[in-house]
Amino acid sequence: MASPPLIHGPHRAASMLLRDVHLFDPWRGLDARKDVLVREGEIAEIAAALTLEAKDGFELLDGKGRHLLPAFFDPHVHLRTPGQEHKEDLETGTRAAAAGGFAAVIAMPNTDPVTDSGPLLRSLRESAAREARVPIGFMGAITRGLAGEELTDMQELRELGAVGFTDDGHPVASAGMLRRALAYQRLCGGVLSLHEEDPSLSRGGSMHEGEVSARLGVRGIPSVSESTMVARDAALAAYENGRVHFQHLSCASSVHAVAAAKADGIRVSAEVTPHHLLLSDRDVLKLDTRMKVNPPLCGEEDREALIEGLRDGTIDCVATDHAPHARDEKEVPFEQAPMGTTGLETAFAALYTQLVLPGVIDLDLLVRRMTAGAALFDLPVFAVEVGQPANLTLIDLDAEWVAGEQGWESRSDNCCFAGRRLRGRVLLTIADGAVAYRERAFSVVSV
Repeated sequence: MASPPLIHGPHRAASMLLRDVHLFDPWRGLDARKDVLVREGEIAEIAAALTLEAKDGFELLDGKGRHLLPAFFDPHVHLRTPGQEHKEDLETGTRAAAAGGFAAVIAMPNTDPVTDSGPLLRSLRESAAREARVPIGFMGAITRGLAGEELTDMQELRELGAVGFTDDGHPVASAGMLRRALAYQRLCGGVLSLHEEDPSLSRGGSMHEGEVSARLGVRGIPSVSESTMVARDAALAAYENGRVHFQHLSCASSVHAVAAAKADGIRVSAEVTPHHLLLSDRDVLKLDTRMKVNPPLCGEEDREALIEGLRDGTIDCVATDHAPHARDEKEVPFEQAPMGTTGLETAFAALYTQLVLPGVIDLDLLVRRMTAGAALFDLPVFAVEVGQPANLTLIDLDAEWVAGEQGWESRSDNCCFAGRRLRGRVLLTIADGAVAYRERAFSVVSV
């Protein structure tokens, strides 16, 4: 029997009454003041506000003025275990996830060593069963060592619980190799998540190729490095009747390629990060290495196309691509710094502040896109529904805070939104029935 896809550490099932919350679940059409009773980790009752009584042994939390949402799901994070624990580990990474309202994440395999074998995946899952604050799913590598030369034993990895396969951090540059992986996928299942980049076009680049890179004198990466690979791999998926997920789209031409593939009935899905939705290459002008990401921040027209793709469903979900780096690794000249930004703790607040409050998108769409990633990996989307495990996040949408001002739950602080004043503060996250995060100032009314 295959192992369960998500795994977490030992926890105590919560029993609490969330009183007079603004319950908002677009999947269930809920948008009203309610009382929500959680009993031993399960949603036991949903009733009109101020009608339920807390039982002995239950926490009572005053939710007046706060929104209770289905917790978020992130299909793309880097937890740096094994081998890079100076940047992040399973405990700190999942603690950061919970602080951002996420009740589950999927970890990438570009670790040291690469998660490309059954024994290593088994060891990782055993570590997660001791350390993870929220459930983690693990991706196995498509090719051994991410080298693009030999397929992993995808069947073994699936049986041991891999939720899918990716060479994230590296593209599958060989079309023939990806075709073989798609054929293997038909036998073992699991989504192929693809980092799309043509190394012959991107090699040596540090930011988006355009006016800003020319002004700075920094070698650029053309957007066709990504979009031509998206188009190629969609065609391969169609030919092999496979299923692929495109990671961290960054440019308008990639959005158009995904839209064309979906229109042709090809089984593709796509994600976008908060930093690609909210920032552009103009944010690189000061050469702040927290803005150095892969794929790079593109032009304003690309950013607008990504937002439209998120709005019309071409892009299925938001993923943070949470990529921690130690401070000394980022405090070097721009072109020498590694690519990547953290994002779990700021994702919702940054998107709410810069897209929902100005009316660019509505809260309904944001919550849908921040929870939809689960379905792309054949996992249930979290729902606020009686009888379901409690996967909930309580958020004060009016609370203002400065990102990073009080430190981070993550081990690393290379967040591109650090220092920005944001609206929307996560107060509580319940993951798989247990309290995974509670904001320090948010106290229990009574027990």
